[in-house]
Amino acid sequence: FLQSSSSFEVKDSSGKVCIIANLTVAFSVEYKSNGQKEFAHFFLPQNATIEPQSSCGKGNTSHPVLVLGFGAGHSLSLNFSESADKYQVEELVFHYNLSDATLFHNSTGGKIKTSISHNTIIQASLGTQYRCINFKHVNMKNVNITFSNITLEAYLTNGTFSVNKTECAEDMASTTAVVPTTPKQTTSQVPTTSPAPTASPSNPAVGKYNVTGPNGTCILAYMGLQLNITYPKKDQKMGLDLLNFIPHNTTSSGTCSNTSAFLNLTFEKTRVSFHFALNTTTEKFFLQGVNVSTTLPSEAQETKFEASNNSMSELRATVGNSYKCSAEENLRVTDKALVNVFNVQIQVFKIDGDKFGAVEECQLDENNMLIPIIVGAALAGLVLIVLIAYLIGRKRSHAGYQTI
Repeated sequence: FLQSSSSFEVKDSSGKVCIIANLTVAFSVEYKSNGQKEFAHFFLPQNATIEPQSSCGKGNTSHPVLVLGFGAGHSLSLNFSESADKYQVEELVFHYNLSDATLFHNSTGGKIKTSISHNTIIQASLGTQYRCINFKHVNMKNVNITFSNITLEAYLTNGTFSVNKTECAEDMASTTAVVPTTPKQTTSQVPTTSPAPTASPSNPAVGKYNVTGPNGTCILAYMGLQLNITYPKKDQKMGLDLLNFIPHNTTSSGTCSNTSAFLNLTFEKTRVSFHFALNTTTEKFFLQGVNVSTTLPSEAQETKFEASNNSMSELRATVGNSYKCSAEENLRVTDKALVNVFNVQIQVFKIDGDKFGAVEECQLDENNMLIPIIVGAALAGLVLIVLIAYLIGRKRSHAGYQTI
């Protein structure tokens, strides 16, 4: 089995891929703490692993299954089946360990629990990939699970996603809905009688931000910024708040010292602070911490939201150079808060003439460049082989008797 970023693949014994899944999953779990009802809210983490129970199935005896494990004994299983010309997730199984104090604080349950749903939440035509950007909610005993940003396909024939797509009903409904013009969009579970949910916001615009210290500019940054927060609602369900920062309405500030630098960005009632540090041994700067504070919609149990992570090691580059990444990067602050950066280029501490230094590309961009390089090398090799074959054939055609 192979896990790459947030994409998961299941292979059979011959190495053939039969399931590919890329998805975001949010959990809301009810449990008892000292006799009182409590709720735990968390995401499927990016370091979730594909468990050995995952399988491509064997004919009519067993069906494909994708099992994702994470944390202290938690797992989510998607059990597939096919009928006629369609495939579907016919069973969803969630095992969670109430003794995991990091998720279930002061839990008095102290054992593994299992919740199962037999509702078909994912269904697509065979030979097509299933695509769903909007939210799909699954309600089970003591557990609510919310799927979003799903690209998934089972019963693969050529080991990669099919060209054709099956779009979920939620996305088709949202294409006809009126999208608000305000930059902040809140999406949460709604009754079936409510209007269709709006489409997810587009990528944020790229803004230019800088911080000046005693020796001139010490932080120079280009990036699009998006805040992604999941929160418990008053009705005990989960909501998701997405906010794109608009550059011309965003104010920046910050401070710098020889080994530490802060960039503070404020948009409306939301503030995101980036803390950069210097590794004097390797002469590299990196993002050490992110702090977030914002005001959530009135439907949230607590409208004031704050989160921080001061043990990060992202956006790393050599002092004097700039870090650049065209791909979207997700900076995980907590299980409830993500800061997504787009088309980022940043340089900290040593900046010459308010211009970026030599570029150090991120791993995501380097991986994206690998495929065209391989294709180009293969084409060059093919041309060389044809040329050699032509020269050999031409030489052989001149063999034999000489013309008098």
